[in-house]
Parts: sequence; structure tokens; C-alpha cells
Amino acid sequence: MKVVIQRVNEASVKVEGALIATIGKGLLILLGIEQEDGREDAEWLVKKISQLRIFRDNRGVMNLSVNEVNGEVLVISQFTLLAKTKKGNRPSYAHAAPPDKAIPLYEEFVSMLRNRLKGEIKTGRFGAYMQVSMVNDGPVTIVIDTKRKE
Repeated sequence: MKVVIQRVNEASVKVEGALIATIGKGLLILLGIEQEDGREDAEWLVKKISQLRIFRDNRGVMNLSVNEVNGEVLVISQFTLLAKTKKGNRPSYAHAAPPDKAIPLYEEFVSMLRNRLKGEIKTGRFGAYMQVSMVNDGPVTIVIDTKRKE
């Protein structure tokens, strides 16, 4: 699994012009699921995200987790995070998990987040063409890959 995590003041997602989810202060998580990913990847990633200290404390130091600031989370599925661009100019997504594997793992990831975090967890619509908006706070953007554990 690969994620791009953005600390946001607000974020939202539309599908077919209709607003389907919006959050205030918290995290926008763009999630890519690879063919070989499994439950252990999701568990490791949820633990890491829940403990990430990227929110400012009262001294202005990034020392607080999303739980500690009662932040919300918006999770968006994004297979394009897995693009391979080594050959040619058209990205390859051959390593992305097919929907029959990715959807259950995506839903499990979201469920794990809901069990671990206090704030509201919202999602986009898996496989839909979406318009995602956000106001990045900082800006703070973190990339994590479960295969590299970084």
C-alpha cells in the first residue's frame, strides 16, 4: 500500500458534481492498493497513521496526532499512486490490485481507521471519477509505502 497523507484545514470530494463528503481539520489520505497487499499492510499503515505526530502543539511544534487534535479523515482510493513510469511515457498501473481484491481491502482499511481514531472518517467512492479539493495546512504532505516501511 502506498499513501499520500496531507494535513488539511478542510477537504471535500465530489462525484458527478455532487458533494459526497467534506471534512474540517484533519487528514486527507490518498490510498493506493497493490496486488500483493494484504491485511497486514493495512494494519501497519493504520497504526502508523494514527500515531503520526504532524499537528502543531501550543508551542507550534509538530507533536500531536490526528486523535489528539480530534481531527477528521477523508480517505480517497487512488490507484494512480502506483504508476510505473520507467518505460515510455504512458504510466503503467499493472501492479495496482484489481477491484475484486482492492475494494475489500480498502473497506477493511477504512474500518480499521474507524476503530482506531476518535474523529469522523469519511470516504470518496471507490472506482468513481472524483473531484477532490483541499486546503493543505503547512503545507504538510507525507508519503508512506508499506513495502518499504517508510
